[in-house]
Amino acid sequence: MGALGQVVLWLQFCALTRAAYKLWLPNTDFDDASNWSQNQTPCAGAAVEFPAHKMVSVLVQARHSVSDLLLPLDGELILASGAAFSASVTTWDPNCSAGSPALFRDPDRFLWHDPSLWHSEDAVSGLFSVDAERVPCRHDDVVFPPATSFRVGLGPGARTVRSVSALGQTFTRDDDLAAFLASRAGRLRFHGPGALHVVPEACADPSGCVCGNDEELPWICAALLQPLGGRCPAVACRDALQPEGQCCDLCGAIISLTHGAAFDLEQYRARLLRTFLLPEYQRLQVAVSKVRRTQRVREAAGPGPDTEIQVVLAEAEPRAGGATRLAQDILADIAENGEALGILSATVRESGSPVMGGSAAGLDGPGHRAAIPGVVVAALLLAVLLAVFLVVLLRRARRLSRGEDAAPAPTGPPLGFDNPVFDSAGFADSKQRPPAPQPDAGTTSRSYFINPLFAGQEAEA
Repeated sequence: MGALGQVVLWLQFCALTRAAYKLWLPNTDFDDASNWSQNQTPCAGAAVEFPAHKMVSVLVQARHSVSDLLLPLDGELILASGAAFSASVTTWDPNCSAGSPALFRDPDRFLWHDPSLWHSEDAVSGLFSVDAERVPCRHDDVVFPPATSFRVGLGPGARTVRSVSALGQTFTRDDDLAAFLASRAGRLRFHGPGALHVVPEACADPSGCVCGNDEELPWICAALLQPLGGRCPAVACRDALQPEGQCCDLCGAIISLTHGAAFDLEQYRARLLRTFLLPEYQRLQVAVSKVRRTQRVREAAGPGPDTEIQVVLAEAEPRAGGATRLAQDILADIAENGEALGILSATVRESGSPVMGGSAAGLDGPGHRAAIPGVVVAALLLAVLLAVFLVVLLRRARRLSRGEDAAPAPTGPPLGFDNPVFDSAGFADSKQRPPAPQPDAGTTSRSYFINPLFAGQEAEA
C-alpha cells in the first residue's frame, strides 16, 4: 500500500471512531515549486542554495542536474527511489535566467497556529469551522503525511492533542512523543519554544466537546492575518458579528442553543446540512460547535451551563438576506422539534443592513472604527471654537451698542471749552462773550475750539 493509501486508510479509521482529525498541508519537498524563491523548481544546470543557518529536512523525488549545491549547516536530503543529483556547468532551459541561483525559501515560515495550513474533516460543502477550530483541538488526531518532508513552528505556549502521526509512527503516549521531538529527526521537523503533548482521550460527550484553543486564539489570529498586515478585511454590512473562536467580524447570524442530555451535535449538524442548506441558501456557510459561554452572555442570561452550542450562519452577499431567513427557519424548526432534538432554548443575533456602494464597503472595518473617535473629537473641537467666537462677537456688539447710547450725537452747534486758568475775576467784567466763529462753509468738519488768551484781541478787532 502506498503512502497516500495509508493516509486515506488512517482518515477513514478516524471517521469510523468519531474522532476528528487535522491533516498538515505544507511540505519542504525539493520538487514543490512553492518552496523556491521564483515559484519554480531549479532548472537543469542551475545553482541551488539552501538557507545556511536553518535546519531542514528535504525530500527529493526526481533527478536533478545542478552546477552548484550549497547545503545548510544542519539538514538532510532524503532521496526517494529514482531520485539523484548530477553535476552540470551549463543551463539549457530557455525559461531559466542564467547566473541567478535558485534559493530555497525559509523552512521556518510554516506555523502550527496558522489555520490555512490545516485540512479538517469538516471541510464539507456548506460547512466551515471558526478559526480557533481550524487548528488542532484538544481531542483531535494530528496527521503529517508520510510521503512528504515537513517542518512546523510550534510557537509559544503548550498544546495538547489526542495523537500525532509522523514518519509512519502514531504517538499516543506523551513520553514517546517527547522522545521523538528531542531526537534529531524530531528537531529537523519541529522547532520553536512551544510544547506539544498527547493525551489519548476522545470526545465521549454526544453533545460535543469544547475545542480548547481559547488561550491560543491571539496567536492563531496573528498567524492568519499576517499576510494582511494584521488587519481584518472590511465587511459589507453594518453591526457585523464576531462569533466565539473567530478572528474577524462577519455578516450573517449567530444562533446560541442550550441543550439537554438528548442533544447530539453530529446528528444536529447533519440535520442542518440535509434539511436547510437548500439551493436557495447555497451562498451561506454554516459552522456548528460547542463553545464556552462568555462573561457577557452569562451576565445577560443569568445562571446556566458554562457551554452552549453556537450555530454561525455566514453569508458572502449580505444584500441577499439569506442568513436572516435561514435563522428564522431554524428557529421555527426548534420551536416545533426542539424537545425531540434535546434543545432547551435558542437566541439569535443578526448583523445589520448591508453597506451600499463600493466607497462605503469598509464602514464597519477596523480602520473605519478606529477613525470614528478622531472624527468625533475634531467635530467637538470645531464646535467649541465656533461657540467661543460667537460669544466674543456678541460681547463686542453689546459694547458698541452701549457706547452709542451713552454718547448721542449733538443737535446744536458745537461748543468750545473753558480754560479755568483764565476764567477768573479778570474776565468776570465781560458782560458778553465774543461771538462764536462760524464754521467754514467749505468743510464738513464741525470740530473747533476757542482760545481765551486771544479772545479779547479778537473782540477788539
